[in-house]
Amino acid sequence: MTRHLPFSQPLIDEATIAAVGDVLRSGWITSGPKVAAFEAQLSAYFGGRPVRTFNSGTCTMEIALRIAGIGEGDEVITTPISWVATANVILEVGATPVFADIDPITRNLDLDKVAAAITPRTKAIIPVYLAGKPVDMDKLYALAKQHNLRVIEDAAQAIGSTWNGQPIGSFGDFVSFSFQANKNITTSEGGCLVLNNAEEAKLAEKYRLQGVTRGGVDGIDVDILGGKFNMTDIAAVIGLGQFAQLDKITAQRRKLARHYFTTLGADFEAKTGAQLPPAEFEQTNWHLFQIVLPDRITRPEFMTRMKEFNIGVGFHYAPIHLFTLYRERGFHEGMFPVAEHVGKQIVSLPMFAQMDEADVERVCAAMWEVLG
Repeated sequence: MTRHLPFSQPLIDEATIAAVGDVLRSGWITSGPKVAAFEAQLSAYFGGRPVRTFNSGTCTMEIALRIAGIGEGDEVITTPISWVATANVILEVGATPVFADIDPITRNLDLDKVAAAITPRTKAIIPVYLAGKPVDMDKLYALAKQHNLRVIEDAAQAIGSTWNGQPIGSFGDFVSFSFQANKNITTSEGGCLVLNNAEEAKLAEKYRLQGVTRGGVDGIDVDILGGKFNMTDIAAVIGLGQFAQLDKITAQRRKLARHYFTTLGADFEAKTGAQLPPAEFEQTNWHLFQIVLPDRITRPEFMTRMKEFNIGVGFHYAPIHLFTLYRERGFHEGMFPVAEHVGKQIVSLPMFAQMDEADVERVCAAMWEVLG
């Protein structure tokens, strides 16, 4: 049998493995000099903006909402097609999630639908860059400025993506990234938040470690309710090794994405009824290569058939508003038809930096067999 081809796999080199050993031997394994070094490198990449690292790319969004003062009585607009954390953090701060439907081509938030969903209670927008593809950033920030809204960018999948030549995170408002194991670069688990100024960065430090402020030799105070969200030096040293390879990883993913389109051919959509992603290779980091299946085959059927070829397939994501937690808050089928169709039929094909063109050709041949 041919080897198993997973849909995702982290790229960890021997130098990074050795660096983790050095940290373990150093005696300093929680937040320390490696966290500071990782934050400094990220800040330089994002144009000098303040960056703080955390133990997940979920708490980063919650903390951004808290820094923005968003809570009880406020509404935050986001997409139904994301990992459920994007909406859960809105509930965590006591605010109300409001969903807007997605664009059928980009599968990101439809910003016209966002505009229609704004009310006097709306305080923020959380756009998600599905598969690493940014929304129209100019339109997003014009809309936010028009209505005096904060923007918390869920850029969990978008490290290495750009807009008009600028890295996502180097401009805008709050920008949250994830370094979870299947992201383009990883710290095993973790994330970072790009902030606007030193005052916000100081608040982020408080929120990530119990609200504590230290001063002098033994001075300590707590003036806000924080949590336990700090990144360890073990995670940070993995991040340093990964970050050094970001450009190489992004270039390889774009190369693989191009080969998917070339190998599938210009008539793939017409002959199979499947929908490919937009063929864009300058701004997107190609975190995922996703297709929307034709209605004549269910996602479980497709995933089972691809498994017969020893090929792993994921899906990202089920519609958030149809989970029980959100149904109990009044959401139901039919509210966001584009998101519901995409969420039912979308699949993520193998895409990771260790793949080569032969792997892509193997996936494409299997898809033609299953869908052709």
